[in-house]
Amino acid sequence: MMDPIAFHFGPIVIRWYSLCIVTGMVAAVWLAMREAPRKGMTSDDIIDFILIAFPLAIVGARLYYVAFDWDYYASNPLEILATWHGGIAIYGALLTGVAVMLIFAHWRKIIVYDFLDIAAPGVMLAQSLGRWGNFFNQEAYGKAVVHLNYLPKFIQKQMYIEGNYRVPTFLYESLWNLLGFAIIMSLRHRPKLLRRGEVAWFYLIWYGCGRFIIEGLRTDSLMWGGLRVSQWLSALLVLVGIAMTIHGRRIGRQPYYQETE
Repeated sequence: MMDPIAFHFGPIVIRWYSLCIVTGMVAAVWLAMREAPRKGMTSDDIIDFILIAFPLAIVGARLYYVAFDWDYYASNPLEILATWHGGIAIYGALLTGVAVMLIFAHWRKIIVYDFLDIAAPGVMLAQSLGRWGNFFNQEAYGKAVVHLNYLPKFIQKQMYIEGNYRVPTFLYESLWNLLGFAIIMSLRHRPKLLRRGEVAWFYLIWYGCGRFIIEGLRTDSLMWGGLRVSQWLSALLVLVGIAMTIHGRRIGRQPYYQETE
């Protein structure tokens, strides 16, 4: 098993999980800063938003996870703070991030659809990179299987958990997000192809569909109402994305990108 600890600075422990998340965030911020001027935003808008949203998103991600496993945390309250034991829910981070974005956009007088479109590709890439934190922590996996011969040896070894090889659902989601990122990056600047907001709606539909299926393969996720919690939310995201796309087309929303920009 790979050591989940990357290195130490004296008493300070740096984990691979944290490095994967921070790497994803840095990549997302860089992409957003490059795109921001096309939509009348500045790099400072992006940086200011991240400085506010990132710490709150981490808190939101933890509270989301804790809320759906409250019986355990009510009996072990100190574990609520032990994020190094796992238990960061991306949906909690996304919901918190969107809430902060709405307030921030109103404050800075930024069109929310533009902000969402700028952020969505970077979020998809960040999620792709962040899933490798689950790899180092040996979490976000599926059922036991006989072998994983179709994968590189280092993944096979890390997915040998509790005496069995496990389906690497972290890898499936990482690759799904990376593919979605490549698709939207290749399409978003084609003149008049997409409407304002549709980069974000593509993200909701693409990520929601993939997460719904992949979540069904996992054995370590939170359950509610006969399905995994993330499956319910994934289905909702897909419906919202489809509904918003149809609505935008009906009202004739402006193109996301035009050659005259």
